[in-house]
Amino acid sequence: MIRDRRTRIVATLGPASAAPDRIRALAEAGVDVFRLNFSHGAKADHATALAAVRAAEAEVGRPLAALADLQGPKFRIGAFASGEVHLSVGQALRLDGDPAPGDGRRVALPHPEMLRVLAPGARILLDDGKVRLRVTARDGEAVETSVEAGDRLSDHKGAAVPGVAIPTSALTDKDRSDLEFALRAGVDWVALSFVQRAADMAELRRLVAGRAAVLAKIEKPAALGELEAICDLSDALMVARGDLGVELDPPEVPVAQKTIIRAARARGLPVIVATQMLDSMTHAPAPTRAEASDVANGVYEGADALMLSGETAAGDYPLETVAMMDAIIRRVEADPNWPRMMRAEYEGDGEDVDTLIAAATRAAEARSTACLVAWTNTGVTVRRLARERPAHPIIALAPDLTSARRLALVWGLEPRVMAQPDDPDALATTAARLATDLGFARPGERIVVIFGPPRGRPGAADTLRLMHAPQIG
Repeated sequence: MIRDRRTRIVATLGPASAAPDRIRALAEAGVDVFRLNFSHGAKADHATALAAVRAAEAEVGRPLAALADLQGPKFRIGAFASGEVHLSVGQALRLDGDPAPGDGRRVALPHPEMLRVLAPGARILLDDGKVRLRVTARDGEAVETSVEAGDRLSDHKGAAVPGVAIPTSALTDKDRSDLEFALRAGVDWVALSFVQRAADMAELRRLVAGRAAVLAKIEKPAALGELEAICDLSDALMVARGDLGVELDPPEVPVAQKTIIRAARARGLPVIVATQMLDSMTHAPAPTRAEASDVANGVYEGADALMLSGETAAGDYPLETVAMMDAIIRRVEADPNWPRMMRAEYEGDGEDVDTLIAAATRAAEARSTACLVAWTNTGVTVRRLARERPAHPIIALAPDLTSARRLALVWGLEPRVMAQPDDPDALATTAARLATDLGFARPGERIVVIFGPPRGRPGAADTLRLMHAPQIG
């Protein structure tokens, strides 16, 4: 299956989509990466879903990636004696460490690390910002607050403190258990939630130890201040607009999105834009016009992938949602202005683009060029090539399925598994034949082939050949 688009689609699995026949249908509709959300579901459910993804991969004939998304530290208030309370603006509400059921005057915040950093003037957002509190005073290990907005608050709602770094690891005990399970199961990517600092990604990378690629979810304002250092320790980024939108004022979210995408593209890191992209399709057969524009904007910005969350995990129209996202992406990529607008988001200075990649990108601009074929041992060469957003698709030939699956997330790549021949002439001929067989090139069209010494050092591609697609048969 060849997709007529460069931007990739990530779909979250859940009750609406985890059945094997649904997973195959989603892959046929255009999903490239399947997200296993460890905030929900049992390990056995995720294992069953992953097995179905692998079966679908064999049936559709192209690598599919599996992304394990760890829950991360989720701060929540305690319970109320009556299950919920009704608040009024200006009302006092005490937050403390007492586990006793709360009422309209107090409720537990069973996270001492959060309570310790709350100072007078700090904002506290509960239930995804539906209830907003302002700290008025400290009282030992408790804080007094005043209600600024919201009228209903029920048990165990989430709590966030915008602009305040919480001194806690991004990996909880649950995350560590889930991580080991996911790695043993053989996932291709691991995403870490609520990254605040580069040390969080360093810890994840140490635990993963090369068994999967690692992705930083940028959803805490504190992470924006360490974005460059986080990039140094990540294989990909995600613009996680859900929680990021809780802690940032709404006008700041699109600016943060562009900042994260530009940082990732400058490093050649894949970047995913996530949350509420086609949210209305959770319960409706068509998106709003604003949602269609949101998806299109991610494509114009040059994001590697766009992600569906509840739309495919628990929605009424998971297949239709993927088909709609696929159609919007393809329509934008057919816009003659798309390449120029996408490249304007990241022009680059050319200083860290080596001669081979630059030559391949220029060769891809020729009208007679049909596609590029790059042999890669580690993925370094093809990711650098994809960063330049060439005009034609890139067939990425990896030595094993593990490497090919990780590349399924990257913009413009069609990963396939193929051992690299030792003979350069055979290598170039094989690449041209494959491009023709897959339908990327018609007989006589030009193919740009990039390769290096077999089993060479990472990123060591040093040869560019211009081939012509052979006659079929």
